[in-house]
Amino acid sequence: MKNKPMWLFLLCCAVPLLLAYTVLSLNWLPQSATNSGKFVEGEITISDWQQSPDVLWTIALNAPANCQNPCERQLNDLVNIHTALGKNQLRVNLAVFGREFKSGNAVSYPNQQNLEPGNLYLIDHRGLVVLEYPPSLDVQENRMRHKGMLKDLKKLLNYARSS
Repeated sequence: MKNKPMWLFLLCCAVPLLLAYTVLSLNWLPQSATNSGKFVEGEITISDWQQSPDVLWTIALNAPANCQNPCERQLNDLVNIHTALGKNQLRVNLAVFGREFKSGNAVSYPNQQNLEPGNLYLIDHRGLVVLEYPPSLDVQENRMRHKGMLKDLKKLLNYARSS
């Protein structure tokens, strides 16, 4: 048994590779995600995006003039969502696309044709639209989506602090 260590070494290398190949080929990967929002398809960047250096993320609402019911509800919730951030409020801005919105730290931007009306978005400090949160007609479901967005945002802020 002179070659026993070599065979053990090869076996220790081959077994994990075979297991990984089997998992990938049979599509046994979990389909769950840790984020509540949906990743935005493609790369959408807001032109002329200007944020202060301390602001890492922006919660944005696409609210063109023709969007009435869902946009009005989302506008009312926008400030409450920002207030719920607590100590992280200084690191997150609010933005509204397509209409004027008078709030302490909300910035109004022109309408964005490539974003869905009524949806909330998380946008990074460079203007890249990352996550999307569509509105719901059910008030309770909408509240749960907003809680999910806060959870996602807090994870992103904690990740930025640790890197």
